[in-house]
Formats: sequence, structure tokens, C-alpha cells
Amino acid sequence: MPRQKIRVGNASGYWGDDLSALKRQLTGGKLDYITMDFLAEITMSILKRQQKVNPDLGYAVDFLHQLEDCLPLIVKKGVKVIANAGGINPIGLGRRIVAMARRMGLELKVGIVYGDDISDQLYELSAAGERFTNMETGEDFFPIRNRISAANIYLGAEPVVKALDAGCQIVVTGRVTDTGITLAPMIHAFGWDMADWDKMAAGIVAGHIIECGAQASGGNITDWHEVASFADIGYPIIEMQRDGTFFVTKHRRTGGMVDEKTVKEQLVYEMGDPSEYISPDGVAYFDSVELEQAGPDRVRVFGIEGGPAPDHLKVSMAYEDGWKAEGEVLVCGPDITRKADVIADIFWHKLKHRYEKRHTGLIGSGTIWPAGLQGCEPTEGLLRFGVADHDLDKIRDFGKNLATLILSGPAGMAVTTRGRPKPQQVIAYWPALLHRSRVVAKVLTIATGGEEEFTEINFPVRVQARPPDRQRPAPREPDPRGLRGRKRKVLLREICYARSGDKGDTCNIGVLARSPQIYDWLLVNLTAEVVAEFFGAKIGGRVIRYQLDNLHGLNFLLERALGGGGTRSLLIDPQGKTLSQALLQMPVTVPALLLAGG
Repeated sequence: MPRQKIRVGNASGYWGDDLSALKRQLTGGKLDYITMDFLAEITMSILKRQQKVNPDLGYAVDFLHQLEDCLPLIVKKGVKVIANAGGINPIGLGRRIVAMARRMGLELKVGIVYGDDISDQLYELSAAGERFTNMETGEDFFPIRNRISAANIYLGAEPVVKALDAGCQIVVTGRVTDTGITLAPMIHAFGWDMADWDKMAAGIVAGHIIECGAQASGGNITDWHEVASFADIGYPIIEMQRDGTFFVTKHRRTGGMVDEKTVKEQLVYEMGDPSEYISPDGVAYFDSVELEQAGPDRVRVFGIEGGPAPDHLKVSMAYEDGWKAEGEVLVCGPDITRKADVIADIFWHKLKHRYEKRHTGLIGSGTIWPAGLQGCEPTEGLLRFGVADHDLDKIRDFGKNLATLILSGPAGMAVTTRGRPKPQQVIAYWPALLHRSRVVAKVLTIATGGEEEFTEINFPVRVQARPPDRQRPAPREPDPRGLRGRKRKVLLREICYARSGDKGDTCNIGVLARSPQIYDWLLVNLTAEVVAEFFGAKIGGRVIRYQLDNLHGLNFLLERALGGGGTRSLLIDPQGKTLSQALLQMPVTVPALLLAGG
């Protein structure tokens, strides 16, 4: 009888996540699959540098360490594990896992997905007509082509499905999308047609919800005080039904929580246009997603609609873009902000260089938030300096001069434990597109008995499966009855919750109303202009607003808000994680009837 349900759990949201999560997922209850995400955009360059030092590396070694402890249990329970831990050397990682299994006397088959690394094909592809224009800025690729250190296509679910169909219990990949490693088990288990766009969208949404680990099960939520315990936090689990409806949950007797708020916050994380969440496997319409609480730590997700896979796949590239250095001194005592201004003046006067970028911030005084929220006078803080430039000698001078401040300025300064700042090479992010007809994924399966099989997968454009253009839902019109009456001044967090994240130099902030009536108020009053004015000089570009009527939420994109983003940034928070909390501190005047108790 065909399977009607599978349980897919996540055990890693990034390289550096909780190393005990995999074992907790294995021992906490029944699972059919476990997915683990290790790769951020810049991780591939870090792995490339490691491989230059040691050719045998280039993958997330943390995954091997976890398998040393968990592989016997994985085999015993029959759970299949899918991880994009292979980085730029998935074959090396796969062979290490096979060797580990043999050493432990275990029988299994390992699947290896690769073909995403096109760093040695860029000149050939450019000559064939691929332009690789920067998706975010429109910049021409040619000036930086010879500085590329990594270039990886975002592959989708299909090659992972091939490995699962071949009987692999462990599948390791290179740059496969976070959503693809979750969608693949569903296609494999249910036999879903990959041109059934609604089913593809259901798997994509499920993958997005659990791709960041505990962020969907209580981690980082606005209402953190509602979480009974963060100890041994339960990582999220998807119970997917054959029809594409699914539940989000976690193992019993684990920390954290799963409710509509935790799932909604994760849905809006790192979101662009919610009506077009694009992946290699299809487009998910996040404005069609419906949620309902289905019991303790259990949320039902349904109604998801999708569209056809794109003609082009995204390529994540990284290139060398100069140098930077950062350092700080400890400042304490009375008049700390005035002292910090004096120390900064002394330091920049000493250097005399003009840097391409420089930054000063007193961490602990509210400088990471908009000017309107500053004003506290702490008694201690870290005065942080940063510079970036293509001239390495200027960066070295920065490091030499920072320590000289300690004996030649106001009282209350001390060196930190970091010592003299060292130059770091800046690895910048370059997102581009490649026509899917030029993509070839490769799948190698290796059994502990020695048998090996190799397959190549092409990615044709599925023109014949394209439906008519989707009619977007008509935007909600606010009900004026909820906008009248006596007013009260409160902080935005009393009527909303939110989460923020990064996409390059753009920060997204998803703001979710605590009731439909509050959402009506938000539609009228929380405009892009209001958000832009609130953040002021913190934003260097536009603010764009999208409606999510189905979630009673708004998604704001703040362009040029992260100091260049990634390793280019000199900000203490280059990923914009704190900006949602800043926005929730905005004072607003609302009808008293919208507040609990009137």
C-alpha cells in the first residue's frame, strides 16, 4: 500500500549549529528522514580556502563528528539522513562516511550529489553567452571574473531523489538548496510528479520552515518569554501527507515550542516578494499558505499553491574584494559616550589614512539601532572600529595603531582579549543566473561492499507543464471600524511580532499582526515611508512593502541596510538579525480597542 505520511526532521540550520541535535532527533521519537543544512552563501569560499591548505578537506567536518556518534543508531533505526555538508568536496566526505561505516562493521549505501561547482567553467560559459550579471545590483560580471574564488549552482531536489531511489541511507551534497533536501524525500516516498507545482510548492514551504533548525520551534521568537524552556530545544519536524498538507511539530519532552507564531515568524524569515518564492524545483506562492493550530506543539499547514520551475538557476559566487580589519577597546566609567567620541577622534586623527569604508560604534549604548531609540547612558561598552580597503598596508596600519590608544586617552580604557587586529581578506558575494539547460548534476552511490554507480542528470525546461499565469489574490481592504475610537500610545511590539534576516545588502523584516483587526491598522499606518523614516540613516536605499493577507503580515525590504552585507560589512550585525527588534520598539498611537482589555 502506498505511503500516506512521512516524518522529516531537521537537525542543523547552519554550519556551527548544535552538535547534539542529530542524536536528539534520532532518540526522541520516530522519524523517516533527517535533513541537515550547513551552507550559507559565503561558506563555499571558506571551504575553498581550507581545501587549498589540505586538499582532502572542503566539507563540513562537524557532520563527520556527529556520525561518529550517531551512525550505528541511524542504521539500526533505518532513518535516512540528507545533508548538504559536502560543500566543495562531497565525494571526499562521502568516501570518508563509507570508510567509517566499514570500520564500524555497518552495511549501508552512501549517495553523493555534485556537479554544482562551476568555478572552472566560467570562461567557457561566458563564451557560450552566459552573462552572470549581478542579480541584485545589475553590475557587469567581466571586471571581477578573474577574482572568483567559488561559483556554485543551487541544485534542486532531483539528484537527491535519484540517490534515494538508488537505496542510499546517507546522502551528502554540495550546493543543493535548503528546500531541495527536504522536498526530495517527499518526491521519493510519494512518487510526486515534479511538474505538479502545488505539490512542489508544499515541499518547498515545508523545507523553508525547517531549514533554519530551531528557529521554527521557539528559537529567536519575539515572544521568547512564552517558551517554558530553551534547554534541549526540540528541532522541527514535518509530517507530510501524500496530498501536500502537512503538520509542523517537534518531539515530545523537548524544549522550545511550536505554534502559529513560531511558524509564521520562520515563514517570513529572509523573504523577498512573498508571491514568488523561487527555487530550482518550482515557485511557491507564500501568499497562499494557510495555518491553524492543531494541538499542543502542532500546526497544520495547507492550501499551498505553486508555479513552474524557472528557466534559470541561481549561481552563488564569491570573489576577493580587498581587505578589512576590526578591533575594539573597553571603555567604562561615567560619561562613557563623551569618552567614546574623544577616543574615536584621537584614533582617526592618528591614522590619517582615508579608507574606502570605516565604521565606529559603541556597543552597549544602542548604536546598532536607529537614532530615535538611542539615549541610554551605560557604564561600560566596547568601542568598536572597523576599516575596509584594497590597500593592505593601510589595513595593517589600522591594527598597529589601535593598541596605542590605551595609555594616551581618557581614563577607563582597557585592551580586550583579542589583541592586535589582523587583516582579513574580504570575500564578497555575487549572485547570478545560469540557464538550466547548461546544468548537469552528478550522482555517485557507494556501498560499503564496494559497489559504485554513477548517473548524470540534466535540467530541461519543463515548458509543456506551464499553467496559465496566476491571478494574484486581490489585496485586503482595511475595515475602517477597527481604526476609530479612543487612542493609546504603545510600542509596536504590543500589537505585532516580527523577524528579520539578510539577503546580501538587503534586510527583510516580516511584521505579523496579533489579530486581524490590528492587521487592518497596519495596512493603513505601517507604510514603507514610515519604516524608512524610523530607520533614517541606517538605510541607504529604498524600503519596499509587500502584503501577506493570509498571514496578517507585512514584509519590508530595506535596501543597502547592512553595510554591504556578509563579510563586506563592518557592522556588528551584518545579517540584520536585530532590526526586527528595533522596529518593534517604535512608538505608535493605536485605537484602544485593538489592545487586549481595551
